[in-house]
Amino acid sequence: MAKRDYYEVLGVPRTATPEEIKSAYRKLARQFHPDLNKENPKAAEEKFKELSEAYEVLADEGKRKRYDQMGFAGVEQDFGPGGFNWQNFHYASDLEDILGQSEFIRDLFGRMGPNPFFGSLFGGGLGDQMRMGGRGRDLQISLTVGLPDLVDGIEKEVEIIRTDACTDCHGTGAEKGVALEVCRQCGGSGQIQRSVQRGYARMVTIGECPSCHGTGQKVLRPCPTCGGTGRRRVPRRLKIRIPPGIEDGTILRLSGEGEVGESGKRGDLYVQISVESLPNFHREGRDIHSEITIDLPQALLGDQIRVPSLRGQVLLTVPPGTQPGSVLRLRGEGLPGPNGRARGDHLITVNVRLPTALTAAQKDAIRSAFGAPSGGNREGGRASLFGRRRG
Repeated sequence: MAKRDYYEVLGVPRTATPEEIKSAYRKLARQFHPDLNKENPKAAEEKFKELSEAYEVLADEGKRKRYDQMGFAGVEQDFGPGGFNWQNFHYASDLEDILGQSEFIRDLFGRMGPNPFFGSLFGGGLGDQMRMGGRGRDLQISLTVGLPDLVDGIEKEVEIIRTDACTDCHGTGAEKGVALEVCRQCGGSGQIQRSVQRGYARMVTIGECPSCHGTGQKVLRPCPTCGGTGRRRVPRRLKIRIPPGIEDGTILRLSGEGEVGESGKRGDLYVQISVESLPNFHREGRDIHSEITIDLPQALLGDQIRVPSLRGQVLLTVPPGTQPGSVLRLRGEGLPGPNGRARGDHLITVNVRLPTALTAAQKDAIRSAFGAPSGGNREGGRASLFGRRRG
């Protein structure tokens, strides 16, 4: 089944604000949560996933910009080969207050417990999701590529400095050979549960344990290398594949290449692409525009000349009688669309270099071929130098 437009899925216009997008998603998430659709939970789950994929893209400024520019192809690199899955979803916290507890009906009667559906979506129970607060920071870098690099795409190698797990303690923060102890405040669960009675209903909230920061363990003797943090700043070299035809300002997401957090989960690396301009070339979508200047005999008689393109020198045919300002087209010598599809053209505007001084013989030859100048007033059937025969 063909995918639907993300704006259509959430029922918002393309001009919707982030607040309107979030509000629409929360409203539909309540409506299609499988716990509240007992008649057909499978269909509700698919609908819920479709809503969440749309929200994952439209709630992120970079993803939304790429989607607006290139459609689904602009965000394919953010998901795996099989498309969107729950490991790609970064906005679970936007639903914790409405889906992070047990069923809505159970909640009213005070029989609280973990929501199995919500836990299965995101790879674990609610406690695992609460610990996403320990996910590492996202990083962002800028990368400049040349316009010719976009013809076939290019691979660039970069070096970043990021927080990584300490190699001596393997991220535990404890001195080598010293065991961790179970956190006494949360009993090793990493969570603190608080309940408030409101009339007949008992409202329960579950939060990260402030003592162990959601790990469920405490360090007895800190690792001397990292000071007990379990993390160190280290350099990392990465090869980044720049897709063909990418737009200036596009942001690529490298999942899991950010900093490591307290939970051991990594953030992402965002790479903002800057396309360096090329003298005498400018881009309009997939098409490339440039100018050349030819001599008068070439314009009159035609010629085959070599001209610069994004692929280097290519052969261009100048037809006889080419007029100043004519645009000649090199088909398929522009940039590809998303995923290398349908290359654009290279459009070349022709300027004609006119002589500034003529010999007497040259003047006689021109008069013989084209006649004497009419002064702009005489009607007649003679052909102008660059125009069609009039009359």
